[in-house]
Amino acid sequence: MNTALIKPAWSPLTIALMVLGFIIFWPLGLAVLGYILWGEKFGGSPEKAHAYWSKARSFVSSNTGRGFGPKGFASSSSGNAAFDEYRSEQLRRLEEERRRLDEEIEAFREHMANLHKAKDREEFDRFMNERGGNRQGYGDNNTANWGS
Repeated sequence: MNTALIKPAWSPLTIALMVLGFIIFWPLGLAVLGYILWGEKFGGSPEKAHAYWSKARSFVSSNTGRGFGPKGFASSSSGNAAFDEYRSEQLRRLEEERRRLDEEIEAFREHMANLHKAKDREEFDRFMNERGGNRQGYGDNNTANWGS
């Protein structure tokens, strides 16, 4: 359910706000234009915004021939071979560390998801026990499979 007053779409209100933004202060108009074009990608969710930002950042860093991003700067030479070798080794080490941290973040997210599932299972079991309900197809032999 999207409860935003101004939807990210081409409507008379958003167009008027964009034009007014360009008249008053051009970056404001540019921000409204960006909201109109890409507002739906975020969907009002910080998680979606973070995922979109990470995807864009990885795209930029993977384009080494364009001269932007961390790898793009590594291709320029300082004129000193020893320093260039040192710099490339440090950038490689930092990239490995970033990858390791990304893997740890993913493992932690998976761990938290498993904890939430276990908590949900415990709450459901408590609910069913309080009701005295009999669950068909649910017994002690099925509880071992919930963690996977």
